[in-house]
Amino acid sequence: MTSPAEQLSLLAADAPAHRPARDAVRLLLFNAQHASPQRSRRQAAWIAGQASADIAVLTEVSPTHGGDALVTALHERGYATVIAPQPQERDYRTVIACRTTDAHPVESPVTVMPHRAPAARITIGGHDVGILGLYVPSRGPKEARNVAKRAFQDAVTEALLKLDSVFPQMPMIIAGDLNVIERGHQPPHKVFGAWEYAFYDSFQATGLTDAFRHLHPDEAAHSWYGRSGNGFRFDHIHLTHTHAAHIITCDYHHEPRKNDLSDHAAMTVQLRLTNPDTEAESGSAAPDPEAVIKMPPP
Repeated sequence: MTSPAEQLSLLAADAPAHRPARDAVRLLLFNAQHASPQRSRRQAAWIAGQASADIAVLTEVSPTHGGDALVTALHERGYATVIAPQPQERDYRTVIACRTTDAHPVESPVTVMPHRAPAARITIGGHDVGILGLYVPSRGPKEARNVAKRAFQDAVTEALLKLDSVFPQMPMIIAGDLNVIERGHQPPHKVFGAWEYAFYDSFQATGLTDAFRHLHPDEAAHSWYGRSGNGFRFDHIHLTHTHAAHIITCDYHHEPRKNDLSDHAAMTVQLRLTNPDTEAESGSAAPDPEAVIKMPPP
């Protein structure tokens, strides 16, 4: 039996506040911080208000009332498809929401804790796009330090090798809170081990490009701040290397952090789906680089 949250994709959603783009992927990554129902509804209102958030990938979503409230509120605010997997045991999950009905769940290639790694195939303007959301566990309690994190990271690394068969001949976007930082991160943080840097490296090793680093190679950006005030770039968006030249924008947005909607910054990416030369010949307008991006879950 499906849960109430999963059944929402079968109901009619309200009209979205913004019309989805047909020539670009506009995606928002948002950490829900296991919010209460009331705070979840505020999060949904903010997400739905972003002009270019046609797809939303939400991490650290509660498996109980708060998460269900978030899924319901997103659907009520125009996200026609909401993919909200339920864990077999109590655990955080990742949700994918989309403003269109042309979005379909795909079996997750991640075999460990797949509720943290939902996958979807979304059709935008006749183009298929593969989406994989990720929420990597934190280090965990002292008695099981890094056990869940290592297991999930190993499963993701293995899954990255299979993505071409999951999403054949289409752009792929992997968005999530990876709970790791890149090599050369500023400021440096000694707490991370070689195995954690190797996990971040595995994305590039399998033909994926860090969308933010592609546009901002030298910028010291952070998406989460510890109690000491030190910043960490935990939230990442990767996409197929062959489509990196079509990235229009990729940025962090700190409004959610400053307005107590989350303890993380939101992240957006906008990816052109039409060839710039073809687009110029046809006279169609380029997507608005200022727009913010969202995608909902089926």
